[in-house]
Amino acid sequence: MTTDLTPALEPGRFFLPGPTEVRPEVLDAQVEPLFGHRSDAARELVAAVERGLRPLFGTERSVLIGTMSATGFMEAAVRSGVRRKVLCIVNGAFSGRFAEICRACGRDVVVVDLPWGAAVDPGWVDDHLSQGGFDAVTVAHSETSTGALNPIAALGEVVGGYSDVLLLVDSVTGVGGAEMAADRWGLDMVLTGSQKALAMPPGLAFAVASTRLLERADTLPDRGFYLDLVRYARYAESNQTPTTPALTLLTAAKVQADRIRRETVATRWERHLRMAARCHAWVEEMRDERGAQVSILAPAGARSPTVTCVVLPEGRSGPEVVGAMRQKGFVIGAGYGKLKSRTIRIGHMGDHTIDELDELLAVLGGELEGPGGGGVGGA
Repeated sequence: MTTDLTPALEPGRFFLPGPTEVRPEVLDAQVEPLFGHRSDAARELVAAVERGLRPLFGTERSVLIGTMSATGFMEAAVRSGVRRKVLCIVNGAFSGRFAEICRACGRDVVVVDLPWGAAVDPGWVDDHLSQGGFDAVTVAHSETSTGALNPIAALGEVVGGYSDVLLLVDSVTGVGGAEMAADRWGLDMVLTGSQKALAMPPGLAFAVASTRLLERADTLPDRGFYLDLVRYARYAESNQTPTTPALTLLTAAKVQADRIRRETVATRWERHLRMAARCHAWVEEMRDERGAQVSILAPAGARSPTVTCVVLPEGRSGPEVVGAMRQKGFVIGAGYGKLKSRTIRIGHMGDHTIDELDELLAVLGGELEGPGGGGVGGA
């Protein structure tokens, strides 16, 4: 359904960094007839979605499925994985949310507070953990607000050196678009949402929990009920969810999981890297060849393959540029939080292609070098 405020877009023009564009055949799957959530059909559906997601997480473990946003599994990770004291790596709004959740759950929080856009140095984490007393570390894999990519494999190696410390990872804009190897990297919790790089409708969350996290959770009496990871893991053993799942969303998720399987995970990851590289090259072209004073917030070598945060020229604002692009038939994201006024975010994730991205960048380039664009001839 559309209104005058939300006119329909042509396919391939919705580059918001979540929710991302969903292909018509995936959306259409939601109108299939319903069935009982404890039926064989439901168990077969859960099993199909769960099996399809394992390669994207890089795991042989069960993928837990929740009818909620990924924030629910963030809280579940804290309630089931942190006894008392947690080290929170904060380099943007959503890694900051992880720290807020820890505080709201009554945990003792120590923050490694980095500039927005920077990536963490694993050595800093090692220095903090060596002081002792920590139960867990929280971190964002791909920080959606800044486009920064943290070195999760290296962090897994560091945290793995502390036998009583768990590594809890928000990979909301990572899983499905960026390489993930939860088992091999020694990650204790990896979580994501359906509406980002997986290119499914919003409303589902997925997670993988390690054996040692679940063993710890079993000792914590205040881990809650709806967010109890022990219950999720127990029900997953029989291809079920603890409570009624969103069956229509799961039906769409199965169709998309099948599409991803046909593409192959490796090809999907490589496509996202190519889209990110194209976006980075475009920023350089805009600056060096067309005189627009734009830059990428995250430094080279620490950029997400799924979202790029672009610092705008003097005199332009994120909401203004987003509005102008909307009038031209494209949706991108304004900056998030304290970056809202001076940045835009391009979500090159999900099922987008290089050709679609090039079409967006051509129009955006014209917008940024036009009157008031900060480029040659701009105000």
